[in-house]
Amino acid sequence: MPLGFHGLDLVVILVIALLIFGPKKLPEMGAAIGKSITEFRKGMSQLTEPKEDETSSTASSAASLEAIEREIASKRAAAAAAEAERTHAASETTSETKPTEQPVE
Repeated sequence: MPLGFHGLDLVVILVIALLIFGPKKLPEMGAAIGKSITEFRKGMSQLTEPKEDETSSTASSAASLEAIEREIASKRAAAAAAEAERTHAASETTSETKPTEQPVE
């Protein structure tokens, strides 16, 4: 039996509760007790689960940060290569446009 009560014990407790609270209030109290038990169970399960969730969320966030850092590094490298190419191209065009000095004879 639940909580160690026998059938007759439960009937006596329900009759006393019915006499004290009345037939209208008793179903409301039963619903409130049921909701309280449900919330308690949900809270207890949340206390035990976050440790696993924090570990997995920390690992996934660390992996996503590493992926972002790699992407930023590759974009910086591409930008540096493009800048070097522009600098090289600019230096070639300026050397081609300068007239070469020829010795006067």
